[in-house]
Amino acid sequence: MTVAIDIRAATSADLDAINHVITAAVMTWDLPERVKRLSLPSYYYEEIDLDHFQMLLACIEDKPVAVIALEHENRAGESMNKGTLIHGLFVDPEFQRRGIGTYLFKQAEDIARQQAAAGLMVRAQKDAIGFFSTMGMVKLSVSNEKQDYADRYWKQLS
Repeated sequence: MTVAIDIRAATSADLDAINHVITAAVMTWDLPERVKRLSLPSYYYEEIDLDHFQMLLACIEDKPVAVIALEHENRAGESMNKGTLIHGLFVDPEFQRRGIGTYLFKQAEDIARQQAAAGLMVRAQKDAIGFFSTMGMVKLSVSNEKQDYADRYWKQLS
């Protein structure tokens, strides 16, 4: 039996559900429990974030199971044209490995192309590096260790 996945724009009414998905996903990361617990609030989205990010929800039977937040007009690096930043991509662990993250990533590619972005960039969490590599993203070199996030990945779209 195939379950339908609906993709829609997130609204302020979805923030609790979005942050629930984020909590569930972050708690599976290979980090000490204390680190996860202390850093978790920094991953949460608030109403003001809806003004800065384009957020899409993947829903199954009206239940949000995944979210992607995109920031357009982001400078991915001095040597690159403007790109779209994947600010966050989280899938509820109960629904991981079903293609939902891949589907949201493909949506992000389509949206970035519509925005005439040169590519997609993400600052990947260690547990997600394999996923982003599979999506065709390549690791960017670190030119300034004090400024550059170590696990930045880029996918050229043109």
